[in-house]
Amino acid sequence: MTDSRVPLWRLSPAQRLLEGGALLNSLAFFAAMPFAPLYLSEHTGLGKPAVGAVVGAVALVAAFGGLLGGMIVDRLGAVPLLRAGLLCYVAVYGLLASVRDAAAIVVLFLLLGGARLMVEPGAKKLLSHAADDEGRMFRVRYMTLCAGAIGGPAIGGALYHVGPVAFFAVPAFFYASYLLLVLVRNRDLVALQPPRIKGAESSARESVTVTLRDRRLLAVVTGGIVVFFVFSQLESMIPLYMKGQYGDRTEGYFAVLFITNAVLALALQLPIDRVSGLLGRTTMIVLGAANFTIAFACFWASPSGLLWLYVGIAFWTIGEGILLPMPDMAVHEMASDEHKGAYFGLSEVRQLGFFLGPFAGGFLLDAGTTPYFLVMGTFIFACVPLLMRRSAPAPEPIHPVPAG
Repeated sequence: MTDSRVPLWRLSPAQRLLEGGALLNSLAFFAAMPFAPLYLSEHTGLGKPAVGAVVGAVALVAAFGGLLGGMIVDRLGAVPLLRAGLLCYVAVYGLLASVRDAAAIVVLFLLLGGARLMVEPGAKKLLSHAADDEGRMFRVRYMTLCAGAIGGPAIGGALYHVGPVAFFAVPAFFYASYLLLVLVRNRDLVALQPPRIKGAESSARESVTVTLRDRRLLAVVTGGIVVFFVFSQLESMIPLYMKGQYGDRTEGYFAVLFITNAVLALALQLPIDRVSGLLGRTTMIVLGAANFTIAFACFWASPSGLLWLYVGIAFWTIGEGILLPMPDMAVHEMASDEHKGAYFGLSEVRQLGFFLGPFAGGFLLDAGTTPYFLVMGTFIFACVPLLMRRSAPAPEPIHPVPAG
């Protein structure tokens, strides 16, 4: 079997525009959010649990507000809401650069979740309109996230100790650049959206009903929660596990591990896309889960040699590169044009995995390394039947769509 698809790096002008915006978004996010716990702790006087609650709430606001944001995208259009969300980002980061009151800082961080629920569904809907039938552009989007994860923390880390003005000016600049790009290329972005058929628009109630009735979507979202639940262990529990093994050397070892993960994730996505065209979807889902399991086994074996950590991160990155883009690719395939915003909005609920993963992982790791690695290494396979549901029949529409 040969793969005759267009190479992943050959992008159309519209795709380059959207991926360029995604890269600016990623750089802005990773320049600020990894340092959010440190900033909140130093400038608000909040304790560790409260800091964790604020940082976690940013993701939860976006996760549970995503459906609302997606419905607004379907009603008003992706481009207007994208502009509003980017303007909100610029304003919030600009205020963070100048505000010093603890309560105001907390509120501003929570508003970042609100900006996210305006930007993400609209950006993904536009990318879906520009993508091929398989939604492979979401693999390119994943690569932009990896690039942001490499460059963003380096920029933010260099400016964090300079002061809040310089530190928060960085994401504000990136989001302002993204907004300028959207304004300059407004006509090209609007052209990506299919023309609206008079009388065919769904009511808010119908949009919610159709979205929540689609069992394929609910299965994929649940599968995404499982993947994020397991994926979140790398930045939460794995460093704590390493701390018990390597003590004061952990920070240095983990920094190298994290950078290796980001670089490999960027480098491996093109080969993964090539292989996926040869092996098929089901095989790739199982392969992705198996790589996570092997990675956990390698981490478990690391007390016998430091090399096992870096062997493990290679398997981890392959599993991550296969599975993380799949929920968005699935939503792209199953969502009709009039409900893409709502579908992508609801899919943000999978961010809940980033909240539940560290919470459950902490209890498991307290119980011992054996239960922790056994549960995590096997639980990832729960995503396999869920992500495979994307090919099930779609639900029947509630009302027939009038002819154009």
